[in-house]
Amino acid sequence: MNTKQYLKRINAPLEKPSLTSLAKLQKMHLQQVPFENLDVIRKVPIYLNLETIYKKVVEMNRGGYCYELNGLFHSLLTDLGYTAHLISATVLRPNGEWAKADTHATILVYLDEPYLVDVGFGAATPRRPVPLNGIMKTDIGETYRIAQQTERTYDLIREIDGVRRTLYRFSSDTKELVDFHEGCVFNQVSKDSTFTHTDIVALATETGRITLQDHTLTKVINGVTEKTELSPEEKEFALNNIFSLSLKYV
Repeated sequence: MNTKQYLKRINAPLEKPSLTSLAKLQKMHLQQVPFENLDVIRKVPIYLNLETIYKKVVEMNRGGYCYELNGLFHSLLTDLGYTAHLISATVLRPNGEWAKADTHATILVYLDEPYLVDVGFGAATPRRPVPLNGIMKTDIGETYRIAQQTERTYDLIREIDGVRRTLYRFSSDTKELVDFHEGCVFNQVSKDSTFTHTDIVALATETGRITLQDHTLTKVINGVTEKTELSPEEKEFALNNIFSLSLKYV
């Protein structure tokens, strides 16, 4: 992996490891590299191979879903000198049902204390590192905190406008990217997967988030939500010009 090219892809400087630098890397990644499942919908296989993922995300200017984005970002952090480990999480869906166990890949980074760092959870991804000590972190109207459940399990909780929701439960046990093979296959082919039904694209901005689900474009700007239904032509324009994604690479 070419670290300088990766940093150029996310418009981030080369800096020594620190909490401030880590927060900057996470923020820039979320604003430059979209979460997207376009390959899944178009039956393009996704393999847990860092060389392939690097080519897709950095050289082809694409995004990806959690295994790709957090897998590659974990590799970048390690190359930059951070002590970072991949970990697994189980997503709690908005309807209150738990998704397939341990099929979300995310990252723990160890600095003065451990921090949860995620760049691959779509429109609900925290924008900054979240400490495991329960302290709340707020950014553009979204508050995140972590609640410990057992000695090695924790819940990531988000609060917006006074409404709290658990997003996922994770374990601090270290994983390798290959450990997510079953989950990666499941999320590409199963009807029970969130990602096999329609296009999902999400990108953070300086003032909120922009998401695309099927033909619905949602912009959240300083807490104000605006939804627009797009024609096929408008959708392609949005992919190209808002998310900087070209379907010719799918």
